Amino acid sequence: MPRVPVISKDNIPLMPTKPSRARKWIKEGKALGQFNDLGIFYIQLTESPSSNQTQPISVGIDPGKLFSGIGVQSPLYTLWTAHLELPFKRVRKRMEKRRIMRRARRGRRINRKQTFELRAHRQKRFSNRKQSKLPPSIKANRQLEIRVVSELSKIYPITGIYFEYVKADVDLTSGRKGAKSGKGFSAVMVGQNWAIEQLSKTAPVHTRFGWETSNLRKHLGLEKSTNKAKQSPESHANDGIALACFHFLQYLPFHTTTSHGHLWKGKVNLTTAIFAVIKRPPVSRRQLHLMVPVKGGVRRKYGGTTTKFGLRKGDLVFTPKGIGFVSGQTEKQISVSDANWKRLGQISSLKVKLIRRSTGLIVSC
Repeated sequence: MPRVPVISKDNIPLMPTKPSRARKWIKEGKALGQFNDLGIFYIQLTESPSSNQTQPISVGIDPGKLFSGIGVQSPLYTLWTAHLELPFKRVRKRMEKRRIMRRARRGRRINRKQTFELRAHRQKRFSNRKQSKLPPSIKANRQLEIRVVSELSKIYPITGIYFEYVKADVDLTSGRKGAKSGKGFSAVMVGQNWAIEQLSKTAPVHTRFGWETSNLRKHLGLEKSTNKAKQSPESHANDGIALACFHFLQYLPFHTTTSHGHLWKGKVNLTTAIFAVIKRPPVSRRQLHLMVPVKGGVRRKYGGTTTKFGLRKGDLVFTPKGIGFVSGQTEKQISVSDANWKRLGQISSLKVKLIRRSTGLIVSC
C-alpha cells in the first residue's frame, strides 16, 4: 500500500506513514492534508512530532533526450515513480523559429545596397565563441528533472540522489561520438554535469553508468520496455527505481576456497507505488506578432499566458465538459484541454471555475 509523506509544522520532511494512520491524524486534528505541485497527497503535522529520526531515502534519475524516469525508494518501500515527457523537441523547434524571425527583422533593418561601413549594424553585446555551451533544449530537459526532485525534497527526507551518467565525447576532426580525442565536447555531457551541480544543492549526488543500472534492474527483477514513449513504469521509471536502490545494495567481490566473483550485498524491499506522468504545458511564450502577416499587412498578437478573464494558461479548472487546463481564449470563451492537451471545448467564462493556479506542470496518474 502506498505510503503518505509527512512533514512537520516547520516544513521539515519526516518519514512517510500508513494511509490509515494519516486519516486518523487528520480526523483527530493532529495533521492537515495537502497536495504539492506533483499531485502527491501529504500531511503536515499541527503538533511537534515525538521523534525527528529518519531512515535513508534515495532518488534515482534516468535522464534521457525525450523521456526520463524518476523513482523514490526507502529500505522497505517504493514511495513514488514518474515518467517525464521532456520538452526537447518543442524547445528546439521554437529556437529555430526565433532564429528565423530574428534574421527576418535584421534583413528588413539593414539596407544592403549601402556600403558595409554605412549599414545599420549594431556592436556585439557578448562573445558567443566560448566552449561548454548548454543548449536551451538540453537545459530545459534537465530543468524539468531538477524541478521534480526539488518538489520531492520538500516532502521526503532525501539522503542521496543517483544519476545515470553518460560518457560521450565528440572528435572535432571526424564528428564521430565516442572518439577519445579530448578536443571536442558533448552537449549531453555539459548538460548532465550542470544538472549534477544543481542537484548537489539538494542532496549528495552519485553517478552510475547505464550498464550498472541494467545489471541491478535485472537483479531486482524489474521489467524493461523497448517502447520508450510508453507511459508505463517499464519504460523509464523502473530504471529510476533501480538507480535509487544503489543506496541500499552494493556489488562486492567474494572469495572462497573453490570460487570467486561478485555478489549483490544489502537489502531493499520493492513495493507498488504511485506512477505519474509529468510534462510541461505546451504554452507559447508571448511574441510581438505572428511570423507571417495576414491580409492587409497586419500581424495579430501571438502567445502569452494570460487571458482577459482572470485565468492563466495552465490553470486547472472545472467546466461542464470536465476538469481540464486553460489552453487559450476567444472573444467570450475559454479553451479548455485535457492532460494530453487535447481540447475539451471552448466554454463560456461564466461556466469555468478555478481549481488551482498553474504550477508549470501537468501531472496525470
